[in-house]
Amino acid sequence: MAVRRGLSASLLSLMLAAAAFFPTPALAQPPEANGKGPLIFAAASLKTALDKIAEAFAAETGKTAPLVYASSAILAKQIEQGAPADLFISADLDWMDYLERAGLIRAETRHNLLGNALVLIEPADANTKLAITPGFDLAGAAGSGKIAACTIAACPAGVYAKQTLDALGIWAKVEPKLAQADNVRNALRLVSLGEAKFGIVYATDARSDPRVRVVGVFPESTHSPIIYPAALVVTSRSPDAARFLSFLSSPAANKIWIEQGFALLRK
Repeated sequence: MAVRRGLSASLLSLMLAAAAFFPTPALAQPPEANGKGPLIFAAASLKTALDKIAEAFAAETGKTAPLVYASSAILAKQIEQGAPADLFISADLDWMDYLERAGLIRAETRHNLLGNALVLIEPADANTKLAITPGFDLAGAAGSGKIAACTIAACPAGVYAKQTLDALGIWAKVEPKLAQADNVRNALRLVSLGEAKFGIVYATDARSDPRVRVVGVFPESTHSPIIYPAALVVTSRSPDAARFLSFLSSPAANKIWIEQGFALLRK
């Protein structure tokens, strides 16, 4: 059964409440740099690829684009609180929708940039055989260990994780074993350091860390489409922000996105 995208009012309220209790850092300030370009707020799962893209942008333009990574929920709330971001790249549509409803992004610049997949991972030296099918015994396979995930109530990867566990009929058994991290890269780290038996992360996160292996891929039909939208922030005053947004779909950037395992939605 395909999962419908979009949040009910009650779920959105739950997400906002959870975001309010995140250990949100102080409002991000752009670091000092020669030839400083736009300040980019981006979902943590983009780090490996976006670091390389920012380097390519700097090589082409001479402008350094400072990057701030966190959960999309934290970044969206920071933008709402006045953080000086020029560009926001979310790991889901809902947090971009949230900022658009608040009039905080330039809607005409918004577009869907990338796609991803959701996977089950374990430490690279393990060799668990699990078929991801309805009712599969993930909780039993974890034993006394933990299952790492991004914050279920608000972090996009966590929201997708709960959707798929619900759709597969195993949420009730898995929930007590969850170790929830504030962003998906920290959930990945719990597994790569051996502090969690399994983890639910994006396919691109798994590719970025040789200390983990993919046990299986969750069916696309069990969760909302994983889409990364990008848009300029209304308060942006950077003359290079639109240029960086355009560069995200350049041949140079597309090559990096593909190498890191993302699906291109804008070419």
